[in-house]
Amino acid sequence: QVQLVESGGGSVQPGGSLRLSCAASPGLNVGSCMAWFRQGPGKEREDVAAIGMRSGNTYYRNSVKGRFTISRDGALNTIFLHMDTLGPDDAAMYYCAAGSPLICYSGTPNWNDFENWGQGTQVTVSS
Repeated sequence: QVQLVESGGGSVQPGGSLRLSCAASPGLNVGSCMAWFRQGPGKEREDVAAIGMRSGNTYYRNSVKGRFTISRDGALNTIFLHMDTLGPDDAAMYYCAAGSPLICYSGTPNWNDFENWGQGTQVTVSS
């Protein structure tokens, strides 16, 4: 019964930056795989990035490579998503998820494999 709380969303101009945070409850297993997903207007939910809380290994969606950075603070049970050069295609509700450590070794993370979800934080890119 892990609780996840996202924060840091907001509205930015094209080319702007944001940093999202996701704080997990103390019940989080030390080796959990944690990830960011997003869902834009009229679109399906898609993976953004993932990180192993023990290993630190990361995964990025191709369209965010070089622009987004996922990181974690194990002592705080928190992950972050630093987003640079934001564009209209990045506008979405961003969700934090946590699940089995095995997910982070399976390649592309699948939303159905995660058992814990936050309520989301909105990212808007205004032009």
